[in-house]
Amino acid sequence: MTNVFHTYHPAVAFVFLASALALSMACLHPVFTALSLAGALACSCVCRGGRATLLSLRWIVLLCLVVAAANPFFVASGSTELFRIGQRAIYAEALLYGLCSGGMFASVFLWFASYSSCMDSENSLALFGNAAPVVTLMVSQVLRLVPQFVSRGRAIADVQDGMSAAAPRTKKDAAQGRMRIVSVLMGWGMEDALERSCAMRARGYDCGARRTTYARFRLGASDAVVLAAVVALALASAVCAWLAFSGFSFYPVVAGIAPFWLYLPYALLMLVPPALWLRDWLQWRSCE
Repeated sequence: MTNVFHTYHPAVAFVFLASALALSMACLHPVFTALSLAGALACSCVCRGGRATLLSLRWIVLLCLVVAAANPFFVASGSTELFRIGQRAIYAEALLYGLCSGGMFASVFLWFASYSSCMDSENSLALFGNAAPVVTLMVSQVLRLVPQFVSRGRAIADVQDGMSAAAPRTKKDAAQGRMRIVSVLMGWGMEDALERSCAMRARGYDCGARRTTYARFRLGASDAVVLAAVVALALASAVCAWLAFSGFSFYPVVAGIAPFWLYLPYALLMLVPPALWLRDWLQWRSCE
């Protein structure tokens, strides 16, 4: 599935996803966390596809439940006691804090997954190739190496599992087989790194001269409009989040829920990817 930002300048996707990530990590608040998680799910669906999002939810939901269940056992704070396990009292406020923490982790993982889908090495180099070439190259290589290591690990495991003569007979043999996969994978990766380094040096990378780049992406009028809207909503969301947090507290009781209009800019910011998808869908429908 093509991501929803593919027709826009890479700056649009980067500014939106960076703003969403920053606000998701900074706003540990029940309403903001719920909006962030809903927005991350919607963005993942329109950028990665519904199937990939559902596959990610298999372990994301488990992570949320583990964090939510663990927090009341480590934090004995609150005023609304739900039940007791031995001498340990479980409070509703601690459980709510754990749910918010788990929701924040889940939304951050989904935002990073959407970022990986939208901002490939070409887009990253187009944005930051001249300003920070070393950092941009390092980030683009990391984004490439992670899925490469996963695919190569599966290929090595398939070859090893297909050798019936070397089939493991005990758990120790199975563990040694998996360690052998890691060893082969590390050697393969280091060999590729040396070849890549030699190829880059042969092409004159980091030779001291300023490099020119081909500007494939042009910031058009529609890009500027969407980018301005994202920046305005992000700034408004930051101000509203600061106002909402000024009187909010989890402990000893949940208090200080701000009026709904303080959450409106953030909700509108989370609606940007679905709105862009709906706009593209309507355009395609009008052409039929």
